[in-house]
Amino acid sequence: MSAPVKKNDQLTVYIEDLTHDGNGVAKVDGYPLFIQGALPNETAEVHVLKTLKNYGFAKVLDILKPSPDRVEAPCDYFKQCGGCQLQHLSYEGQLKWKENMVRNVMQRLGKIDAPVLPVKGMAEPWQYRNKAQIPFSTNDAGQVIAGFYKTKSHTIVDMDRCLIQTGEADAILSGLKKELTAIGMQPYNEASHEGMLRHVVIRTARATGEVMVVLVTKKKKFPQKEAAVASIVKLVPNVTSIMQNINSDKTNVIFGDETINLWGKDVIIDAIGDVRFEISARSFYQVNPQQTEVLYKQALDYADLQGHERVIDAYCGIGTISLFLAQKAKAVMGVEIVPQAIEDAKRNAELNGFTNTYFEAGPAEEVIPRWYKEGKEADVLVVDPPRKGCDEALLQTILEQRPKRVVYVSCNPATLARDLRILEDGGYKTQEIQPVDMFPHSTHCEAVAWLALA
Repeated sequence: MSAPVKKNDQLTVYIEDLTHDGNGVAKVDGYPLFIQGALPNETAEVHVLKTLKNYGFAKVLDILKPSPDRVEAPCDYFKQCGGCQLQHLSYEGQLKWKENMVRNVMQRLGKIDAPVLPVKGMAEPWQYRNKAQIPFSTNDAGQVIAGFYKTKSHTIVDMDRCLIQTGEADAILSGLKKELTAIGMQPYNEASHEGMLRHVVIRTARATGEVMVVLVTKKKKFPQKEAAVASIVKLVPNVTSIMQNINSDKTNVIFGDETINLWGKDVIIDAIGDVRFEISARSFYQVNPQQTEVLYKQALDYADLQGHERVIDAYCGIGTISLFLAQKAKAVMGVEIVPQAIEDAKRNAELNGFTNTYFEAGPAEEVIPRWYKEGKEADVLVVDPPRKGCDEALLQTILEQRPKRVVYVSCNPATLARDLRILEDGGYKTQEIQPVDMFPHSTHCEAVAWLALA
């Protein structure tokens, strides 16, 4: 059957929902149209741009009846930059949409009927990101530009500030472009593979105020090294670490394998709650520490530790959740496939004086069964997998070993729903799901669920 609309049609539509990337969804005789900039509960006049067999794309010509939650996006770059998708939706509207999105995904994809609680949001949902990865390049006129990429592209939107980044990131963003021109340090051109500076990465520690700046360069040696360090110290007076990462490959991956110290310390120290963490140039660390504390406290509440439990933390990373759990558990064992992350976890446990933790590198689906055979059983199992969700073998391990309680921390509601369905089919029952807004003004939403044996 052909689509009920064709390219260049103009029509009036009602917006029913948003997609995962923030586009409005309207349906014409059941045929979905994806419309950038449109919001749920709006009536809009649109122009059809493209039609495919099962869906099409359109642009807004006029909002005939705006959503009561529509606001003016405060960022000058919002319509170009791909960093935020929902600044034109009030924050209350964002939280309401995310709650409904999580609930609908649970019911539609997983047939999960557990209560989904209102989203835990932020009182001040701006300047929350503690890490900025800023690409540098030149424009057609040869001028230095820096900013973030347009949606689904590697075209840099030249900007001087970002409303969700810290003030230190803004100082680098606006000031270093001028400084680079003055000292003659050439930005990298991705197309020609020429130039020196590829990215500047800024990491800030909310608890201590320490700042790390990482220069990602094409080569190890560059003549402007001392001038670049002096420029950064001038731009960011509270900088405590300046590192260099070398990436000589033709790739859009940000970091290379080698990192060296240019000035100051090798790490900065931050804290989530009462637990401190060392953060190196390439450490994985949550970008919203304020909401990370909310997320981890929720996981700790769902674990319901009384002090006598043994806990296994699968996908433990650098030990962030593990150490939160270790405050109340008898023992915590963490497993992670990345060896460097395990070394970071051990160092962070030592930094905080924990003696009831054990960390091992390897695939969780292989390590955890061996632990059980060795008598290292768990009362509570916590998982915090990547966006693709839990490995199928790990889910089978959980069903075979049958810990009394499972706490699932998820950054992707769709894979959470899928995995909860598998666990429920295997004898568990999802008790409650708590969404947490880690990324205001984006469509992303984290969630924590807990399950008990049925």
